[in-house]
Amino acid sequence: MIKLTNIHKRFGDSNVLNGIDLEINQGEIIVIIGSSGTGKSTLLRTVNFLEQADKGKITIGDISVDAEKHSQSEILKLRRKTGFVFQNYALFAHMTAKQNIAEGLITVHGWKKALALTHAQKILDDIGLGDKGDSYPAALSGGQQQRVGIGRAMALQPELLLFDEPTSALDPEWVGEVLQLMKELANKNQTMLVVTHEMQFAREVADRVIFMAEGHIVEQGIPQDIFNHPQDPRLKKFLRQVGEK
Repeated sequence: MIKLTNIHKRFGDSNVLNGIDLEINQGEIIVIIGSSGTGKSTLLRTVNFLEQADKGKITIGDISVDAEKHSQSEILKLRRKTGFVFQNYALFAHMTAKQNIAEGLITVHGWKKALALTHAQKILDDIGLGDKGDSYPAALSGGQQQRVGIGRAMALQPELLLFDEPTSALDPEWVGEVLQLMKELANKNQTMLVVTHEMQFAREVADRVIFMAEGHIVEQGIPQDIFNHPQDPRLKKFLRQVGEK
């Protein structure tokens, strides 16, 4: 069980998150949608303290961390339960694809280098990039780089995978391959919290879709209800704007 309780975040005079409460069950795929600037990515980043909330509590499994009073060791334990896939890939340019995937296993989980590299190669094989292990990020397409980024997150076997708009930096021809890999993860019951503008992905893969506006969860439900029977006027307007209504 993953639980976010009363999460608040301000930037200067702006309230970005206003008391967010959210529970995610094991194996559940939650997709967050909404206009830019509504706090979606900030919420995602507060889950593993890439962004520290001003108030609230994050619980993943047997670890609970209070945003207002916590230790660095508590944050580290929480992060070990998550994997994060960034919008801009965030690969180490000086490392090969295989080294990028192995790095977290070595530094976070204390694996021996040889074992970590062997496991990284297996992951590359699993995600269809088995022949790219010795390639550096500059030699990979955007889609391949993002798949390596997902492979790096998968390697840690996290209880929760966090995706921050994983296709938004990609050229259109590479979007499909990244979404396909995410669908394969969903089929393996990987718990995922995904911020995306890909409405078709939300329709097909999400167990639950959350619509955020003005730092609040305004409406949530199964994809069929959110897309076909929206209730809140802000959600109806958003769906019209993205061509879903």
